[in-house]
Amino acid sequence: MDLETPITTQEALDAYVQEQVNKAVQSRATRDAQKYEGYTSPNDLKALKEKYEKQIGDLNGALSAANEKAGQYDKDIAERDAKIKGYETAAVKTRIAHEMGLPYELHGRLSGETEEEIRKDAEGLAKIIKAQSAPPMAAPEKPVSKQDSQTAAFKNMLQNLKGEN
Repeated sequence: MDLETPITTQEALDAYVQEQVNKAVQSRATRDAQKYEGYTSPNDLKALKEKYEKQIGDLNGALSAANEKAGQYDKDIAERDAKIKGYETAAVKTRIAHEMGLPYELHGRLSGETEEEIRKDAEGLAKIIKAQSAPPMAAPEKPVSKQDSQTAAFKNMLQNLKGEN
């Protein structure tokens, strides 16, 4: 119905009002559909929330596993570093013992963390060893008896006969 024709009956007025209400409802529904386009329904939001909570749980589990693995790697690295330091210290001790003229068996007895400390200990040990390896003082000669001189003469003669001189 259009506005150029006059409304003369109650039915025509009711039809016109109903038509205008329908147009308004249709217009509002279209406008609301456009306004809320891209939004999800509450049911979809619940499903999406559950999906994300599951993903968060899975990711937290993966993160925990990765942290444990990284902790084990750190432990392994610390053990290897300690082992390497031990090898380096042993090599320094061996080299210094050799430089100081100490027997190989004594290189493990040297102490110290730094090369200077090890060298100082090796010098002290070398002094002790050199002092102990000095020739002892000559023992006083005991008087030679006649029997000892005879034994010595026989040994000398036997060696001459064998040709061991």
